[in-house]
Amino acid sequence: MSGTGQEDINKWTYGVRVISNQIDRAKWRNTLTYRFHPRVTLGVEYNPLAEKVSPLANMVALTETQKRPALILGTSSDRIGTPYGQSFYATLSKNLRRVTGLPVAPYVGIAYGTFDDRLRGIGGLNINFSERLSSTILFDGVRVHPVVNYTRGRHQFGVIFERGRHPGVSYSISF
Repeated sequence: MSGTGQEDINKWTYGVRVISNQIDRAKWRNTLTYRFHPRVTLGVEYNPLAEKVSPLANMVALTETQKRPALILGTSSDRIGTPYGQSFYATLSKNLRRVTGLPVAPYVGIAYGTFDDRLRGIGGLNINFSERLSSTILFDGVRVHPVVNYTRGRHQFGVIFERGRHPGVSYSISF
């Protein structure tokens, strides 16, 4: 999770994710987002197999500084594995490279999911192996999902292992 605003000229991002051995809502996910401001992104998620459409929003409420973590607020469909629902979240994230010398950025937060109708703790760790290759370990409050991403220009290719075992792929392009 980035705690800084994005300044590049590409405002739109289309993404697709496919994961094996899932309920219909999670098997095939499409997203389209528009960055209205370097710190505000709005969009829509469409899950064609489940015929579900849900809003996406992400706002960097406080940017990361040398001493302070970023505060990020947002909403998206509920966690992987739920047949329906919306999630509302708040996270704190901090790049620790300057402090530790390691290319890591942990995040912690809370999410309210309408499927379970409860708050849950969430968190994760982003590791930047190089300028183009990174990994994120995601904890959605119930399960862990490792992700590996490769970025080349406007394109990002990813591999996700839902619960560490069900493989999936993702692709996104910014324009």
